[in-house]
Amino acid sequence: MEKQINFKGILSSKVAENPDFYNWNKAEVRYCDGASFSGDSENKTAQLQFRGKRIFLAVIEDLMAKGMRYAKQALLNGCSSGGLSAILRCDDFSSLFPHTTKVKCMSDAGFFLDAVDISGARSLRRMYSGVVNTQGLQNLLPRTCTRHLDPTMCLFPQNIINQVRTPLFILNSAFDSWQIENSIAPPSADPSGSWHNCSSSFNCNASQMQFLEGFKKSMLDALKTFSMSSKNGVFISSRWAHCQAERKDTWFPGNSQPGEDKGIAVAVGDWYFERTKK
Repeated sequence: MEKQINFKGILSSKVAENPDFYNWNKAEVRYCDGASFSGDSENKTAQLQFRGKRIFLAVIEDLMAKGMRYAKQALLNGCSSGGLSAILRCDDFSSLFPHTTKVKCMSDAGFFLDAVDISGARSLRRMYSGVVNTQGLQNLLPRTCTRHLDPTMCLFPQNIINQVRTPLFILNSAFDSWQIENSIAPPSADPSGSWHNCSSSFNCNASQMQFLEGFKKSMLDALKTFSMSSKNGVFISSRWAHCQAERKDTWFPGNSQPGEDKGIAVAVGDWYFERTKK
């Protein structure tokens, strides 16, 4: 049975909810390869094939053949691991269009940090190392990074965003709920469960919030050089959230938080259409 998906946020077709992109042609690409559309290797002994990069390019080329090649404007956006994909595949995506097309990319909740967890370890680095080694990404990640860093480090956006040539927008929460639960205070780092309420529902005590403020500072520091480029854009919210562009309650222009100059939709639209100067 076919299931109809009601698009929301940046994918919404309602002008009041999505004033800049409501009438765009849209395509949602499902992600399932485990390496943010980066794998292109084979383990014959284990009878495993990893073809994420080929899948991505095949899907995009199919869309190009269906008419996307005539687009005057294009935006590649992804959420979570798809947000990481949008960074890793941004220049590949842009290269398929003629130079006359305005092509930009946006990563929503894909700015995964190489952060120290509450036990002093680096849980996400360990996870990424497994992905890199299992899928053989050592020679598939950006060479501008792997020339001077271990390949595992080149799966972290903080080490690759400054080499992306195509204009890129980073949308993230400084208190990203997935990163808090899986990178900052995963069960392996919190055997007593003292962080459970904080990591699962953002019900944090003072010392926990102090730790998370350190995480927030690390994120902002990692974006300093990137944000200085006039072609790029950044929106870091303070919501306990993971993925904000495809949700009506966070994307909608009228849903700004106190202290925010404008909502996410307006900020992204201003950046894409170059309506305001930085």
